[in-house]
Amino acid sequence: MPRGRARSSCSPLLFLSIGVALLGSLCAPLQAEAAPPSSAKAESRRRCFTPNEFEGTDVERINQAIAAAAAAGCRAVIPQINLRGGKRHDLWLLDSAILVRGNTTLELEGCHIKLSDRCRDNFIRSANCGLGITDIKPMRNIHIRGIGDVVLEGADHPRATGDGGKQIGTRTYGTDAGVVGESQNGDWRNIGILLAFVERFSIENLTIRDSHAWAISLERCAHGRLRDLDFASSGFKVIDGAHKKILNQDGIDLRLGCHDILIENITGYTGDDLIALTAIPRADSRAGGTASTMVSCKADRGEGRDDIRHVILRDIKGYCRGGHHIVRLLNTSGVRMYDILLDGLVDTSPEGMQCRAAVKIGDSAYGGGVAPLGDTRRIIINNVTSKSKYTILIGGSLCDSILTNIIRHGAQDDVVTVASGPEYVRNLKTSNLHVMGK
Repeated sequence: MPRGRARSSCSPLLFLSIGVALLGSLCAPLQAEAAPPSSAKAESRRRCFTPNEFEGTDVERINQAIAAAAAAGCRAVIPQINLRGGKRHDLWLLDSAILVRGNTTLELEGCHIKLSDRCRDNFIRSANCGLGITDIKPMRNIHIRGIGDVVLEGADHPRATGDGGKQIGTRTYGTDAGVVGESQNGDWRNIGILLAFVERFSIENLTIRDSHAWAISLERCAHGRLRDLDFASSGFKVIDGAHKKILNQDGIDLRLGCHDILIENITGYTGDDLIALTAIPRADSRAGGTASTMVSCKADRGEGRDDIRHVILRDIKGYCRGGHHIVRLLNTSGVRMYDILLDGLVDTSPEGMQCRAAVKIGDSAYGGGVAPLGDTRRIIINNVTSKSKYTILIGGSLCDSILTNIIRHGAQDDVVTVASGPEYVRNLKTSNLHVMGK
């Protein structure tokens, strides 16, 4: 029996019915907005713009195509072939971020997009946020869609890597280390795809390799989906023949205020947590600067607006090559996390590699310690197969939740480990927990 495990008379069917209802609420708005226009309207307007129609650098041409598409109400398409200077190239090289606008679909057609060694910026960012933007205006209807084999790849020699707490050149790689006038810490510019204050969005069918920090980060975003995403980051990169450490290579991060989001069919490996939901407020934070890994400010807006809630994760197949967690749920005192459903996680760690935990809930090392009991609640975890050191690791508080259908491979140990202590667990129902041999 797991240490600190509590039992309840509540029915698993009640919690699972909540999950089914939640899934319906997530999918319905997106299905409704995806309805095609009438044939008359479709014929009367232009179908798309591509960067091959414009002049300038690769990213300038891409952003011109997006601006034209937004104005015309059609798609922006980045094709596989980059026609530049009268020649055909199979690579799009970014010196700064692609800026996506509201009411726009960006389609990537079998293309390879790479950050240049001059770039200290995101692959893609919602155009409402960035350096010096202290008042971020909400955006709606942003869709980033890969067609075929689409790859987004980090630079050969990144100028900076890691999150806002990591010094480049000391803890994590960066050619800006010691350069006068350049920030010596990582920040939100190291994130691959960054959206802030965006409602009704989708990101799908992409492979992200060697990200400079988190591959995808959403801040205060709602009513969206992320699906069919593959990651390939190792926590290091061989640069000029030398092994260089690159920290904080998460796959997907949902930050403060994210809600009503579906994450599904996620594969691959990352240097840090494959998927993380993290609500860690900081009162002295400001938007638009470079002192944080959040572009939209880490201060809690209050009244529950920055709680993380109503999130479904399903069909996760991957591992953390850096030895951290596959899925992490973390909120600290002041913000809550609730109505989270994880259904289907397979730990694909190869022989000789082991994650710390398949799922970790809470922590005592952030935001002044363990979140108050009741702040992390109504978490349903179902159908997990783990080869990690810990299978379900509770490092904080948890109540009114269900853990079921969980298989631990390897050592004969608890399937659920309560590291924070039994006083931080209440009304937790567990069932069908099994330990199997190797």
